[in-house]
This record gives sequence, C-alpha cells and structure tokens, in this order.
Amino acid sequence: MHRQPSAEPPNGDLRVNFLRPRPGFMRREVTIIWITLTAWAILTFGFPLYLAFCPQARLPDRTIFGMPMHYWFSGQFLIIWFILVCCAFNLLIDWLTESYRRRRQERVS
Repeated sequence: MHRQPSAEPPNGDLRVNFLRPRPGFMRREVTIIWITLTAWAILTFGFPLYLAFCPQARLPDRTIFGMPMHYWFSGQFLIIWFILVCCAFNLLIDWLTESYRRRRQERVS
C-alpha cells in the first residue's frame, strides 16, 4: 500500500516565523533584515515626511550639483541609498554565514 507523505516534517525543522525567529543564526539573520529595512524606510519615507510637515525646510530653494534638492534626493540619492543598503545587507549576511560555517567546522574537527 502507498502512504501519503505527511504535510508536517516529523521534527518540525521547517517552521519559520519572521516575527519570532529561532535563536542563533535565524534570529541574527532576521535582525539584519529588520535593520536594513528600517534604514531603507527612514530615508525613503521619513525624510520626505519631515519635509512635508516642516515648513522651514524650503527644499526647492536649495541646490546640489546645480539641481534642485528635491529632484536630486528622489532621482539620484534614493537610488544610491538603495544600492548601498543592498551592499551592506549582502556583506552582513555573508559575514554571518561565514562565521556560522567556521563554528560548525570547529565543532566537527
């Protein structure tokens, strides 16, 4: 007789909860994800909201490299910021993976 595979793994290793990660590697990985998402959101949404609610910030009057600041911020800086956040995220995840890989190899040796 042919048995149907169980939907749940027997030891429960595949359960992942982004809001309550398991201790160790997963918790540190989720922390890095939250930090990079927060850094991205602060400049993407926070700075424009600050400018919208702060009447003293006269953005069209200021220029950077000969362009109005609001154009430079949305057209140039946010793209550069996104690339920098992505690079930082990849470097941090690579560092985390390598550190756990070294720990595992030290335990095996």
